[in-house]
Amino acid sequence: MLISITNTAGPATDLGFLLHKNPSNLHSADLSFGKAHVFYTDAEPHRCTACLLLELDPVELVRGAQQLEAYVNDRPYVSSSFLTVAISRIFGTALSGICQKRPELVTQRLPLEISVSVLRARGDRELIPQLFEPLGYRVATTTLPLDPHFPEWGDSHYVSLNLQAEVTVHDALSHLYVLLPVLDDHKHYYIGDAEVDKLLRHGEGWLSRHPRRQLIVQRYLRRKPDLVSEAFARLLDDESAAIEAGETSTEQSTQAEKDLERPMTLHTQRLNQVAGRLKELGARSVLDLGCGEGKLLRRLLADRSLERITGMDVSHRSLEIASARLRLDRMSERQRKRLQLFQGSLLYRDNRLAGFDAAALVEVIEHLDPPRLAALERVVFEFARPQHILITTPNREYNVLFPTLPEGRLRHGDHRFEWTRAEFNTWAQATAARFGYQVRFEPVGPVDAQHGAPSQMALFSLPQAVSA
Repeated sequence: MLISITNTAGPATDLGFLLHKNPSNLHSADLSFGKAHVFYTDAEPHRCTACLLLELDPVELVRGAQQLEAYVNDRPYVSSSFLTVAISRIFGTALSGICQKRPELVTQRLPLEISVSVLRARGDRELIPQLFEPLGYRVATTTLPLDPHFPEWGDSHYVSLNLQAEVTVHDALSHLYVLLPVLDDHKHYYIGDAEVDKLLRHGEGWLSRHPRRQLIVQRYLRRKPDLVSEAFARLLDDESAAIEAGETSTEQSTQAEKDLERPMTLHTQRLNQVAGRLKELGARSVLDLGCGEGKLLRRLLADRSLERITGMDVSHRSLEIASARLRLDRMSERQRKRLQLFQGSLLYRDNRLAGFDAAALVEVIEHLDPPRLAALERVVFEFARPQHILITTPNREYNVLFPTLPEGRLRHGDHRFEWTRAEFNTWAQATAARFGYQVRFEPVGPVDAQHGAPSQMALFSLPQAVSA
């Protein structure tokens, strides 16, 4: 795989500062799937061209595979996720928009010409301009023959791509990082929650306005419903915040809402419902107890009315993942002051939990052994004692509607119990009476006439908070 980036704005060799690669040297790096090289074919004041060459060992990639098709395929030879991993590794500093020696260059739009040697375009040739032209590129493609020595064999399904635009190097690399795998419609590695963070990080500033963003999100995330729903929910959160700041239009937010008019996963519905109720309550400070990897925290951060957001979890590893996904190290000082993460247990009194307007326990209580619920009740309702407490938990009655769940099995191997609606109602009413709260109930997810909703939520409030 070969990609070249040419700058013609003098002094053109500023490209070397932006890419953090000296034009005088050959730069090589070992990757898990091959070797990457950066070299310059031109390094003159009026023209500078940097090339990234990626060499793969396809036999090493499929070592141990038994199927012949694992050895005979086009995947290692076309621009794909292998190339984007190389871009991230080799040009990572430029991709992050950092240039320590010449920071003023980062935001400078340059007349760039980008060439990608081979792209897969099987039935998608018309998609290439649809992806790049809205970003300001002039797009040219050349169809590659099956074999130049045998022209009678006709054309292949592959093209070479040429892009020209006045754009920052940071933006150009971000566009390539996201759109090359979209065109290839394949990734060589596991697609998990981290891919949503990558997509939104590298799509910041342009993805939300792109006319083909629905296709981009779906293909980049390999059409995984959970991840696609989360990506669109976060795009909508970001756009709502931007509208409040006057940085984008209501038309763009309306389009995001249309994108979200698809079946959402239960987990996404649950998080959105909890975040919505917290906003309606007018809380200024919120505790996410059992915050896990920070999915609810991300939604809370998008609500600018919240002044203090705290996540607590018993798992140190989950907090590390939450910190990475929320990008705490890259937050502005103002945002960073709003958020705190710490390790703790819901079974022991903790003075750090006091003084909050609201607390949320999203699918947490069912992970505790029933005899330990009494300790949780005292920690949350007696000692922390926020004005409002939101608790969600599975509804066991709904389990019969899950076709892949064997009869009598709980939904998760770590669940210690799952309550019916009556059992949850009995526990919540008794707990509210014991600690002086009022409680009301809501279904979470689609409601079945006989079995109710898949999850259930109890909203506890102190009487003075209700009257206020």
